[in-house]
Amino acid sequence: MNLASLVAVASVIAGAIAAVSGFGIGSVLTPVLQSRYDIKLAVAAVSVPHVIATAVRLWRLRHDVDSTVLKSFGLMSAAGGLTGAVLQRYAATQGLTLVFSVLLIFVGIAQLTGLSERMRFGKRAGWIAGVLSGALGGLVGNQGGIRSAALLGYDLSPAKFVATATAAGLIVDAARMPVYVMTEHARLMALGPLMAVASIGAVVGTFIGARLLKTIPPHKFRTIVGVLVLALGVYMFVRR
Repeated sequence: MNLASLVAVASVIAGAIAAVSGFGIGSVLTPVLQSRYDIKLAVAAVSVPHVIATAVRLWRLRHDVDSTVLKSFGLMSAAGGLTGAVLQRYAATQGLTLVFSVLLIFVGIAQLTGLSERMRFGKRAGWIAGVLSGALGGLVGNQGGIRSAALLGYDLSPAKFVATATAAGLIVDAARMPVYVMTEHARLMALGPLMAVASIGAVVGTFIGARLLKTIPPHKFRTIVGVLVLALGVYMFVRR
């Protein structure tokens, strides 16, 4: 399978996962592009289908966004995302990936064991979680996983969870994408066709995942997100 075909399949899967869990596009597509390109270009290229599919997802779920959580967590996440994107060129990616993966593993285990039920964020904790999730996302290109992990600390219904995670993700994209464009614009132009394939695939996957989200019972939703967060953490730890 050539790279374009692999990206097409992976982007549909990524879009569907993101529509259910609030993350997945960067987590799935970044490693695919990283198999051919360096991490900085891969992160920058994936930000394009990420913002397009995220915008489509937010439009579908716009009435379910929790504005209170978004104002505290989302805005701080954007500030962290911008900072992380600016510092990306100076960061030791492997060390950050290790920290990122261990944190996701912890959150996934906490969710599955019930520990997270005793951990709920107030306003100040939400600010801290937002900044950290955004900064890590800007640095390693997988902001969605840590953002959804952090949002598990709030008592949100499945629709509100995905909608709020999506809105926060779009704010982060708006903050970090100009940095990527300025630093990688020449190389990004050469990947235009590949980014177009990924964008179309991610949007198709978004509509597929939206149907799946409606079928998931609320009491099982957090467990599913916990499993996905744990799986992402283990995957990143193994391949770091």
